[in-house]
Amino acid sequence: MTRPADFDDADDAFATDRDESLDPKDWEAFRAEAHRGLDMMVDYLRDVRQRKVWQPAPPEVRAAFKTPLPREGKPLAALLDTFETSMLPYATGNTHPLFMGWVHGGGTPVGMVAEMLAAGLNSNCGGRDHIAIEVEREITLWLAEAFDFPRESSGIFVTGSSMANMIAALVARTDVLGEDVRTHGLRASAQLVGYASSEAHACIERAFEMVGIGSAALRRIPVDHKRQLDVAALRAAIARDRAAGLQPFLVVGSAGTVNTGAVDDLAALADLCAAENIWFHIDGAFGALSVLSPDLKPLVKGLERADSVALDFHKWLQVPYDAGFFICRHPDLHRQTFMSTAAYLARAPRGLAAADIWPCDLGPDLSRGFRALKTWFTFQAFGADRLGETLAQTCRVAKHLETLIRRSSIFELSADVTLNIVCFSVKGDTTGRINRTIVMDLHESGLAAPSTTKLGGRPVIRAAIVNHRTQMRDMDAFVAAAEACAVRILAEQTAPVAP
Repeated sequence: MTRPADFDDADDAFATDRDESLDPKDWEAFRAEAHRGLDMMVDYLRDVRQRKVWQPAPPEVRAAFKTPLPREGKPLAALLDTFETSMLPYATGNTHPLFMGWVHGGGTPVGMVAEMLAAGLNSNCGGRDHIAIEVEREITLWLAEAFDFPRESSGIFVTGSSMANMIAALVARTDVLGEDVRTHGLRASAQLVGYASSEAHACIERAFEMVGIGSAALRRIPVDHKRQLDVAALRAAIARDRAAGLQPFLVVGSAGTVNTGAVDDLAALADLCAAENIWFHIDGAFGALSVLSPDLKPLVKGLERADSVALDFHKWLQVPYDAGFFICRHPDLHRQTFMSTAAYLARAPRGLAAADIWPCDLGPDLSRGFRALKTWFTFQAFGADRLGETLAQTCRVAKHLETLIRRSSIFELSADVTLNIVCFSVKGDTTGRINRTIVMDLHESGLAAPSTTKLGGRPVIRAAIVNHRTQMRDMDAFVAAAEACAVRILAEQTAPVAP
């Protein structure tokens, strides 16, 4: 390249900048600060019970994150100071054993180290021939074994089950309309319709919206007294839609609903889908991994017959966020849904561009992180049997909480406990206002972090026991704190108003 004549080599600003990378000038000083950061997080996880579950960041801390774009760099030591004082104390709190508000995994120190190693490699797992791709393929093989899927099943890491469920809708669309739908869209087809229970996750509706089918084409089927999808009602809905000239193409079964942890009758759904020639997908965001526990596996009988499954390793398996996954027993259809012939994705017989199938052929992302490594470390460090026992233990803790609620003079159960989610309410709280107040008070106290959900049209208290650190004694403390809140709120309601 010809350089401008007014640039003097002896005084060329670009000469220094061009030769200088973003690596540290003093590697040993950097090593010391990096070890400080690691030690900080090891202490954070070790001492998790000594902290509040959650606390809000004060206004002055929030204000510190509204500064102009930094033009000059700061030392790593200063950044670690800010992290320690202004971020670490105000996290979501899901590492704490009394965080039960949403289905968030608690993470592990092993997973944390694996995430650091993956960041150091900085692998782009969209494709090409490198070892990170083999690790992801091995996870697919392990899942296929656990789910009793064919060994040749295809799988891909995604951000979470919301994305995995959208991929399922796209692959099912290819199954019914063919690969040409990618070019010509839905214009020439009959209106596609799909089915899920009224308890299924809202991301199913979003998936229908994002793939262009429309949320109005998702039939929300009623549930029975077990909060399972009513199979007879589903059969009738399919018959009505066919008679109206519509095209049923997808049934979504739930393996662990978000509200109560209910599991649909997956075997019955598999029978119906086979008879109707409809794609059978399972949203198993957390419940699909029940297959790892001999005690829980019978609850998801029929999962092995699904066409595809969505799940999150970052929930019940405790892998650090994020690590969602989609697995499909029909690899050809999976590839037909996403594979591109773009020149920059061309394969070569040798070299880094070798290999026939790349992950970008199985999902929408070209740029992808090495999510598989922290999942691989988790399976290898603990083993599938111990992980399955951890799942069963959280269910035993949930059963203990159920027992405490049944014995309580203040609370009552709001739903059956199937897996690890317990929903309950203050007796006589017909509006749910007291339930909501209890949850907010517990959050602000830092003692526990349940959430609310709506059952029967009113807010109830929901405790999802997902964290591997949670023990039965934690439930004793939780119920005692919740009862104390309820007693105080009820007393305030009945206290005489001062004249």
